[in-house]
Amino acid sequence: MTLFPIQDVWMGAFVPKRWAKRAVTRNAIKRQIYSVSVDFESVLARAAHVVRLRTTFDRSQFTSATSDRLKEAIRGELQQLFAKASIPRPTPNLLTDSP
Repeated sequence: MTLFPIQDVWMGAFVPKRWAKRAVTRNAIKRQIYSVSVDFESVLARAAHVVRLRTTFDRSQFTSATSDRLKEAIRGELQQLFAKASIPRPTPNLLTDSP
């Protein structure tokens, strides 16, 4: 039995209150995560992926959760993240790569 019986790309978003205090900001970030992930779905591994916000967005720099500056900053970081995740990594062949 497998954990995820459906072979597809699953996307999850985790935006803690510690880094985005207002719910409207957390929801806007999650919408950006899901929106950008659709663009990279064809090159991501068929697995469950979780994107987690690890640092805060400065409220003095991004005063509105729906500001274009915040959306552009989030989208730019997500595109870099998904580009790294989509790079194919070689899988070791257990029969020929043994020590």
